[in-house]
Amino acid sequence: MRNEFIQKIYYADTDAYGVVWHGAYLRWMEKGRCDFTEQMGFNLPELVKQDIALPVANMNVKFKASAKLNDVLVVETWVSKLTPLCATFSQTIKNKDTGVTYIIAEFDIVAVNNQGKLYRRIPQVLKDALEATMEEG
Repeated sequence: MRNEFIQKIYYADTDAYGVVWHGAYLRWMEKGRCDFTEQMGFNLPELVKQDIALPVANMNVKFKASAKLNDVLVVETWVSKLTPLCATFSQTIKNKDTGVTYIIAEFDIVAVNNQGKLYRRIPQVLKDALEATMEEG
């Protein structure tokens, strides 16, 4: 399973050089992971009610090219790896019209309780849902 959404670049997303500010990419990738989780059937506030929060433990973001004002982007998100302790979300951001890749990223998320204590294993209900989204191959 993959989540995909379209994002147009507005003036507020750019920096003094007229290119997308690096923090905007992080915001869009966070949206992609949240949307993916909801597509899986888990609303993040509902997970908190189950004493589960999903912070980012590690991120690796490769900036390949610079997007500019009025570009239209495709943000794609999927789970590429799952271990008992963490899930890795892979993400790309590409130009919708040209296919140029701007970002390739991986984010490791872990499960903690509402007091911030790390679960030794991802809770089973979440693990099962994540496993079901993984693609063959």
